[in-house]
Amino acid sequence: MTAPQAASQKGPSHGCAAFLRDSKGATAVEFALVAAPFLALIIALLQTFLVFFAQELLESVVRQSARLVMTGQVQSQNLSQTAFQQQVCNQVRIFFNCSGLMVDMRVANAWSTADTSLLTPTYDGNGNVNNMQFNPGTAGDIVVLRVMYIWPVMLGPLGFNLSNISSGNRLIMASAAFQNEPSS
Repeated sequence: MTAPQAASQKGPSHGCAAFLRDSKGATAVEFALVAAPFLALIIALLQTFLVFFAQELLESVVRQSARLVMTGQVQSQNLSQTAFQQQVCNQVRIFFNCSGLMVDMRVANAWSTADTSLLTPTYDGNGNVNNMQFNPGTAGDIVVLRVMYIWPVMLGPLGFNLSNISSGNRLIMASAAFQNEPSS
């Protein structure tokens, strides 16, 4: 009778202890626990990098485009809004879809009234933006150039979201305020 009693005491405790001591597959389980947050972090970093890179590219293009206006090249060539927008697009064609670029250029009466804030696009019934202006001004005018683009944002894992407009995308904008050079 002592043998069955001894077996019943060793059986359950021996099985649990053996299970706890067994390290086969521990690496796979640990990787599974760490992989999801790690991949979420990598995706969030890549998405953040792309948004900031796109923003910096847009800033660079606006500086170059503002120089065309400031030196009078846009005015002397009588460029239309569409032609100027195409010149801007030619500089960002690799990273942006040209149809998504929005160009707004306005003349300000004084530096204190130069508005460089984020312009929220409004749309007509056909989905076209209808609140953009194009006025490169004349010699000596203060001009504000704003270029906007709606950047597609993927909703990242763990709720990471860079969107800032209701469509779930991000409106990025670059602006430049400058005074046109006097004509020679």
